[in-house]
Amino acid sequence: MPHTWGFALYLAGDDSYRENILPSGLPVGSPEKALDCAGDLYLGALAPAIRVPAGLVVLVGPPASGKTSFVRALIARRQIDAEAVVSSDEIRADLFGTTPAEAESDAADARIFEERDRRIITRLAAGQTAVAESTNVTPQARTRLVAIATRFDAPVTMLRFDPDVTDLLHQCTERGRTDLTAADVRAYAAVMTRDAGTDQLRSEGAATVHDFPGRRQATTPAEAAAHFSFA
Repeated sequence: MPHTWGFALYLAGDDSYRENILPSGLPVGSPEKALDCAGDLYLGALAPAIRVPAGLVVLVGPPASGKTSFVRALIARRQIDAEAVVSSDEIRADLFGTTPAEAESDAADARIFEERDRRIITRLAAGQTAVAESTNVTPQARTRLVAIATRFDAPVTMLRFDPDVTDLLHQCTERGRTDLTAADVRAYAAVMTRDAGTDQLRSEGAATVHDFPGRRQATTPAEAAAHFSFA
């Protein structure tokens, strides 16, 4: 008969123990599952939350690198308000949703980024956090955002989303991104590697830079979101 294990958490407040439930929903399971669960709880408790100060948060990464999934997880966990996220894709849909062909012009891009800047300025002026959700892989794109933050003396936190090309192509397929070719994905990844390293981002004005843990680290967006704490 196979052995089953469980474990209990010690409650120092009343010197007692509480049985912990395994991911299966049962109090006991295989020794491997019990040890894995106990280890995850222990390591999770030790891992410090990454504290992000109120200010401008710039997401930096190619399309389909996990930026949108991450902010959705933050919103679902109520770590940030939905209004904090300023997404260029959502603004594009708001302005040109019924005329997608018109949305792919230089004039359209100008309108989109003017509106994005307006929304960011409104939040920073009120002392609120703004999350700039667009690719931001080029120095030019980031310089514009840092200049806005500087006007309000707001700290800039940059989060890097940098999966390897194989994972990026896989994620594009999973998300059904028909607007991007494999060549497009590789081009974005190349720009990310060349122009969006940690030292480069700091030199541009980022107070702090953090790497987003993703598929490479076997981390889901919800698990990654749990490691962040927003002021």
